[in-house]
Amino acid sequence: MATLDLAGFAAVLPDGGRLAGLDAGTKTIGLATCDAGWAFAAPHSTIARTRFTADLALLRGFVAAERIKGLVLGLPLSMDGSDSPRTQSVRALARNLDALGLPLLLWDERWSTQAVERAMIAEDLSRRTRAERVDRLAAAYILQGAIDALTRLPVPDTGD
Repeated sequence: MATLDLAGFAAVLPDGGRLAGLDAGTKTIGLATCDAGWAFAAPHSTIARTRFTADLALLRGFVAAERIKGLVLGLPLSMDGSDSPRTQSVRALARNLDALGLPLLLWDERWSTQAVERAMIAEDLSRRTRAERVDRLAAAYILQGAIDALTRLPVPDTGD
């Protein structure tokens, strides 16, 4: 069940739980995880994309092994906030990820790769090292942005 609504995503996960961040490219999917309390995100791994059924099997294994309760998928909007052909591809992936049976939040990722690239260049990492790490670091950047926003949501008044 994909949503752009942050509050709706939080509502289906009232007890928190580990989340996974995904940075979906045409050739790879970067993966990141966060702790159950939604405090910090960390890069995990990268999946080389092949056929969706094979990719889905790898994602299922990842979700089970990491005890993931929800997904945050980076949405590559155009700089003006509109959809692009790439955005439509990610929206299609989001619909296909419904097969995992997890809540899914689409998160604006417009600056994630650039921010991660700048940080790696500042660390003087080689092009090869940057290429190996960029997708999973971008996934962590996306996930951190989402969990920061989730933890700033107002707590609903229960009337107690």
